[in-house]
Amino acid sequence: MAKKLIDIMDTTFRDGFQSVFGGRVLMEDFFPAVEAAKEAGISHFEFGGGARFQSLFFYLNENAFEMMDRFREIVGPEANLQTLARGVNTVMLDTGSSELIDLHAKLFKKHGTTTIRNFDALNDVENLKYSGECIKKHGLNHEVVITIMDLPPGCKGAHDVAFYEKTLREILDSEIEFDSLCFKDASGTSSPHKVYETIKMAKKILPENMPVRLHTHETAGVSVSCYLAALDAGVDGIDLAASPVSGGTSQPDILTLIHATKGTNYDLGGLEIDKILKYEEVLRDCLKDYTIPPEATKVSPLIPLSPMPGGALTANTKMMRENNTMDKFHDVLLAMREVVEKGGYGTSVTPVSQFYWQQAYANVLMGPWKKITPGYGKMVLGYFGRTPVEPDPEIVKLASEQLGLEPTTKTALELADEDPNKSLSHFKKLLEDEGIETTEENIFIAASCGDKGIKFLKGEGEVNLGKEDNNKGSGKMAGKYTVVVNGVKYNVDVVEGHDGQVTVTNAVPAPAAAPAAQVAPTPAPAATGGKGSVEVRSQTPGNVWKIVANVGDTLKEGDPIMILEAMKMEIDIPAPKDGVLRSIDVNVNDAVADGQLLATMD
Repeated sequence: MAKKLIDIMDTTFRDGFQSVFGGRVLMEDFFPAVEAAKEAGISHFEFGGGARFQSLFFYLNENAFEMMDRFREIVGPEANLQTLARGVNTVMLDTGSSELIDLHAKLFKKHGTTTIRNFDALNDVENLKYSGECIKKHGLNHEVVITIMDLPPGCKGAHDVAFYEKTLREILDSEIEFDSLCFKDASGTSSPHKVYETIKMAKKILPENMPVRLHTHETAGVSVSCYLAALDAGVDGIDLAASPVSGGTSQPDILTLIHATKGTNYDLGGLEIDKILKYEEVLRDCLKDYTIPPEATKVSPLIPLSPMPGGALTANTKMMRENNTMDKFHDVLLAMREVVEKGGYGTSVTPVSQFYWQQAYANVLMGPWKKITPGYGKMVLGYFGRTPVEPDPEIVKLASEQLGLEPTTKTALELADEDPNKSLSHFKKLLEDEGIETTEENIFIAASCGDKGIKFLKGEGEVNLGKEDNNKGSGKMAGKYTVVVNGVKYNVDVVEGHDGQVTVTNAVPAPAAAPAAQVAPTPAPAATGGKGSVEVRSQTPGNVWKIVANVGDTLKEGDPIMILEAMKMEIDIPAPKDGVLRSIDVNVNDAVADGQLLATMD
C-alpha cells in the first residue's frame, strides 16, 4: 500500500525565529540557509507575518516587504510561501479597519505570499469573515484556523472537542471560503488524545478533499506525540523546524519526525536525512553568532499550568531581562492560570497571550488585580470580540472602572471602522506631515508599527539583537549604560549597526541615585489637598515613554504625570495628591528601576 504523503511546512524562518530569538535575526544572516533548505527539497515555508512582521522594523532596522521579496527570489515561483495573520488584527497588535485589512492581503500577495494562515485568538468567527474574504479576493490561499490549547488544571468552560466542533460548524455556517483548515496550538499544551479526537471530528465534518493541518510547539514536551496522534487521525500536514531553532519553544525538528514515523505509512514529503543534515549544518553556521536563551531549548513542566506560547515566551523573557525582572519569571507563569480563567478562556496565542502575560506580570509586580492592563481590560470588555465564555464579572467591573470604558457588544471590525485614527487617510496624513512618501507599503508600515514604523521610515531605526559576533563584538556592546564624563553621569543608548560600528545616542544627564533606604514601592497617595513634599516613584522597571505634565503645573490627584512602558504595557504615573509638580527627575526614553524617583510634588 502506498504511503500517505504528508505536507511539511518548514517554520524555521518565521515561527522558529520568533520562538527562539523573538524574531530578531537579520535577513543577510539567514538567507544562505533558505537556499540550503531549497536544495534539501523543502518547498513549503512559513516566511513572514505574525510578530515576525513587526520585529524587522522594531529591532532589525529592516523592511519586512523587502525580506519577503528576496525570500521569494531565492526559493523560486513554485514554492508555497505562507504567512500568519491574526484575523481582523492581520499583523497588527490592534484591530485594523476594513481598509487596512484589505491592504494587508493586497500587499502580502504583491510581496510573494501564496497562503495566509488566518486565526483569531478568541475563536470568534466574526473576526475571520472579512479577513478571509480579503485573502481570497486578492488571489491567495486561505487557511482558516481554530486555535487550541489545554486549560490549566481545574479549569472548565472551553477548549474541549465539543467546543472546537461548535467553532468549526460556525465557520462552515458563515460560508467563509477557505482552502485548508489548521488547528493551531501555540502553547503546545493540548494532549495527544484530544488532538486525535479533534482531528477525527474535523475529518468527519469537512469535505473529503479538504486538507487539515496541525501546528504545535515542543514547549510542554508533547509535540511529537501530538503529531503522531494527528497522523493516525488523518491529518494532511504538519509544521516542523530545523536545528538549532527546533524543539524547546519551537516546533519539533524535521529529523525527529522522520525518525518518529519510521515503519509507518506516512511519507514526510520525500525528505531525505542526508539533505536535511546539510541544511541544518548551514543554518547552524548562519546562526552561530546569535545567543539562544536557555529557556528556548527546554521543555517546561510549568507550561501546561500557564499556558505560554513558545513564540511569545522568549520575547517576554528577553524583555524581562532588559527590565531586570527575570527573577519573577516563574511567578508570572504561575499567575497566568487565574488570568486565563477570569479572562474568558481565549486561546493563549498573540495577541491574547500577550494580554495574559502583561496582566500576570502586573499581578506579580503590583499585587493581584491592582492594575488592569489595557489589552486584557479591553478584551474582557469585548473590544476584541466575543470570548469563548463570559469573563469574570468582577474583573469586567474593575476593567471598566480603571480604563473608563463600558462593555461593548459591537464587533471588533465595527469599532475599528468607526475610529477615524484607523483610516488610510489618517496614516497617509501622518506620513505627509513627516515628509515620507505615501506608498501603500509605507501607509501599512505606519499603521502596523506605529511610532517605530515612522521612525524606521525616517531612517532612524535601531538594531537590537541577541547576537555575539566575536570579530565585531555585535550584541556585546548594544544596550543602555550610565557613563561618567568629567564627573557627571549620563544615561546613553549604545546601538550597533550592520557593519559592527558602535553608535552612542540619547546622551542625557542621569538622575541622582536615591539613597538605598528610599528605594521602595510608590508611597501611598497623600490625602487630597495635603501639604508637604511627596516623592513619586516607579512601581516597576521600565522605560519612560511620554512625559505629559510640566514642572510648575498645578495637578489634581490622579492627573497623569508621565507614562512608562514595560513589557509592552503602558503604565500611567498619576499625581498622588493635589498640588504643584516641582520636579521631573527622568527623561523620555530613560530606563527606570523599581522604586526609582520619577518626580516630586508639593
